[in-house]
Amino acid sequence: MQVKEIMTRSPRTVTPDTSLLEVVSLMCLYRYSGLPVMEGEKMVGFIAEKDVFHRLFPTLEDMMTEGLGTSDYSDMMSKYKDVVNLKVADLMATDVITVSPEHHILQAATTMVRHKFRRIPVAEGGVLLGMLSLGDVHKAIFQASIAGASKRVPIGI
Repeated sequence: MQVKEIMTRSPRTVTPDTSLLEVVSLMCLYRYSGLPVMEGEKMVGFIAEKDVFHRLFPTLEDMMTEGLGTSDYSDMMSKYKDVVNLKVADLMATDVITVSPEHHILQAATTMVRHKFRRIPVAEGGVLLGMLSLGDVHKAIFQASIAGASKRVPIGI
């Protein structure tokens, strides 16, 4: 089974100038773990929840010199408002890893697991064609292996 058979076509995208407040709102409301960043028809980056959270945490050097006490977590949470006032361009990854629509779904899943991604852009030549999530892969495998093998899947699995 190929990626193109199960990918989400016409995924939600943002631009480098989109405010992070808008992006995190989309992430919270629609449970997006990440969104492609587009300039016209060209994908120029990817913004993920982990990019937002990494901005809240101190650097390794800060932790080594200052440590991290329990009271520091409140300070970290208060920085969230500052982070969401940034633009996507301030935090997005520009070295985007993608999969081809021709890849086998397990090949794409391997890439996602190896890089600890929950979703990945499907692209060819920098052109975004869709998105694929681990949930999409899991559902396809389930349908092909379990639901397809038996017309009746027991309730409660």
